[in-house]
Amino acid sequence: MACQKSKTMEKITSILNRREPHFHTVSPGSSVIDALQQMRCENVDYLVVINDDERFLGIISDHDIATRVVFGRKPLQKTSVKEIMNTRLPVVTTDDTVEKCMRTMHQHNVRFLPVFEGFNFKGIVSSDDIICEVVENRLDIFDPEEDQSYTFA
Repeated sequence: MACQKSKTMEKITSILNRREPHFHTVSPGSSVIDALQQMRCENVDYLVVINDDERFLGIISDHDIATRVVFGRKPLQKTSVKEIMNTRLPVVTTDDTVEKCMRTMHQHNVRFLPVFEGFNFKGIVSSDDIICEVVENRLDIFDPEEDQSYTFA
């Protein structure tokens, strides 16, 4: 498959502006079982952890719950979000490009990136957002003339 640089370097802010809501939140004192139920009801893989002042504290994901609670044999009802949330995360800015976002996700092996404008939290960009962006708006990175089928013996 031929790959070339996209002709347009779209900013992350345009992805955030195309979807509502930008993120779902949970408080650090919530139990993991409550967070898990909220994730299921809202059909999301992560929640943004914010304090009472609505300040960004971190992210809790389905992966965090599986690795730190379930496989760690901690009780879902008694473990708080604060105990297992990710607080040390790579971040991007609203002015960063989709390409920079992809590189950052790949470099740090993460699926979710907090987006900031200065010190203000603006939202989350997920690997799913990036895939949708590529599929819907960046078909020019693929060579349409190249045969993309494979024969398996």
